[in-house]
Amino acid sequence: LQGIIQAYKSGITLQGNTTSLGRWDYSGSFFFSISAITTIGYGNLSPSTAAGRIFCIMFALFGIPLNLVLLNEIGQLMLLGVQHCACRLEEVFHWQNKASFLMKTCALATGLLLFLLLPPLLFSDKEGWSYEEGFYYSFITLSTIGFGDYVIGMNPDRTYPSWYKNVISLWILFGMAWLALVIKFCINLLE
Repeated sequence: LQGIIQAYKSGITLQGNTTSLGRWDYSGSFFFSISAITTIGYGNLSPSTAAGRIFCIMFALFGIPLNLVLLNEIGQLMLLGVQHCACRLEEVFHWQNKASFLMKTCALATGLLLFLLLPPLLFSDKEGWSYEEGFYYSFITLSTIGFGDYVIGMNPDRTYPSWYKNVISLWILFGMAWLALVIKFCINLLE
């Protein structure tokens, strides 16, 4: 039994004894890196050697602060884009407070669509999850809770496209930046 558990952790499935999950190929490694520096930590994949664990610690010590800087910059660029659009609306339509409110509402709706409402459709197609399961995965991932009960690209019965994990990794970075802006906006409203 212990041998079977170790084999599974190494990526070997009981169906044909292959490493079809592609855990440590380029896209799997990139996805692992993103889940480490974003502190999501699904718990389904981890280094198994002492050298790998030490490297992971060093990678995280530098990667987590750099990721926070990156997320802040992405968030600031998103905010700058919203503010620029609001200024243009004020100039064109001579709206003062309405333009800012309209742009914030549009940014919220666009973010909801791109980061929480549309991705579950992709997960339904690629993972076979229901829409609700995909929505749950989206929120749990972007909020960095990362329970690990749903993780993309782990079903040995499915074939995943090579771009899939890379696109999801980028979705995670931009989605986390957007969600951080939403949380910041909610905090400002509460204060």
